[in-house]
Amino acid sequence: MAANVRLRGRSLRSYRSIDRFGYHGTPFGFMAFLGVASLIGVIVSHVIVLFDFIEEMHEKGEPLERALPDAGIERIRPVMITVGATILALFPLALEGGPLWKPLCYAQIGGLAVATFITLLLVPVFYSIFVLDLKWIKWETAESRKASEAA
Repeated sequence: MAANVRLRGRSLRSYRSIDRFGYHGTPFGFMAFLGVASLIGVIVSHVIVLFDFIEEMHEKGEPLERALPDAGIERIRPVMITVGATILALFPLALEGGPLWKPLCYAQIGGLAVATFITLLLVPVFYSIFVLDLKWIKWETAESRKASEAA
């Protein structure tokens, strides 16, 4: 009975505040914050490179329907190599690094695993929403540029 009450109290406490980090029971401290901060930098750089590749395709006059999948396909290999190498390098430190390094490693490993797929899948979807639905970004193909110049 006491274990049931303790488990229920623990789950309620973790919903009320961020006092536990993941399922590992590691406190979310300064090192975990550093892991999240560096993770943000890595993911932003992946998004910038993906946007740059999409914009290069735009300047060449490629249609949006071809530029977005090509950008994802072209960038998946370097991103997966970088993320895979980072995750594999952090596993030994996460397992035996001690209480100082474990929160940073958990933040990096979990964040990179989730954010990589979000970056490669959702960023092109949001980009297409901005172009096709919201029309915040004007997309012209080579044919439409020639037609506007001829007019």
